[in-house]
Amino acid sequence: MRQTEFTGSAGNVFAVLAVIAAALLAAAAAAGIIFLIRRARRMRRTGIMDEMEGHDFEYFCAGLLEKQGFLEVEVTRGSGDFGVDILAEKDGVTYAVQCKRYHGPVGVDAVLRTYAGRDYYECMVGAVMTNQYFTAPAVEAARKLKILLWDRGYLDEMMEE
Repeated sequence: MRQTEFTGSAGNVFAVLAVIAAALLAAAAAAGIIFLIRRARRMRRTGIMDEMEGHDFEYFCAGLLEKQGFLEVEVTRGSGDFGVDILAEKDGVTYAVQCKRYHGPVGVDAVLRTYAGRDYYECMVGAVMTNQYFTAPAVEAARKLKILLWDRGYLDEMMEE
């Protein structure tokens, strides 16, 4: 009889473990599905970003900045803008932003133009926004010149908020 009691207790433990395992598998499956849905949405949004013309991308970026609480967001004229595509303000800080819709990594030239444009427009902060990523020399120059780099990942985060 003692052996039967032990087997019965062990059976109950295995049943509980089976229920817990099933719940964990269901939760993992749900998390996987949610991840795939979010990834598909992100790919659809970023795919649109990759298909835009340059000036359309500037207005797209201006819209993202407005959604992030930037005020007085202004897209500059197309030529002769001294490397700045958007002027904006947030929390009393003025920004000069260059937008780069590229097919490959953004190089140091964008950082240098933004640095010059920031000073030309007398802004406090310079930033480069892109649908891509930055080269190592661009990252190093931005660090030294104190230029913000907002890459594809950062824009993805802005779009999700």
